[in-house]
Amino acid sequence: MSTDNADYREFLVVINDEDQHSIWFADRDLPPGWRAEGKRGSRDDCLAHIDQVWTDMRPRSVREHLAAQSG
Repeated sequence: MSTDNADYREFLVVINDEDQHSIWFADRDLPPGWRAEGKRGSRDDCLAHIDQVWTDMRPRSVREHLAAQSG
């Protein structure tokens, strides 16, 4: 069994400046432009967390632009 198998690795939920979410291997440096959101766990746990918290998938800049248009 390979230790690279995602079923046995720990992940982080990461978020970028546009409030977009993703997962990243916990033992690797974060890619530029992304920061840890706080959730750490299995791939499935992290993806389930994203499903719960990322309810508006529009990038933040789009949400802000539309809010300015309507306000």
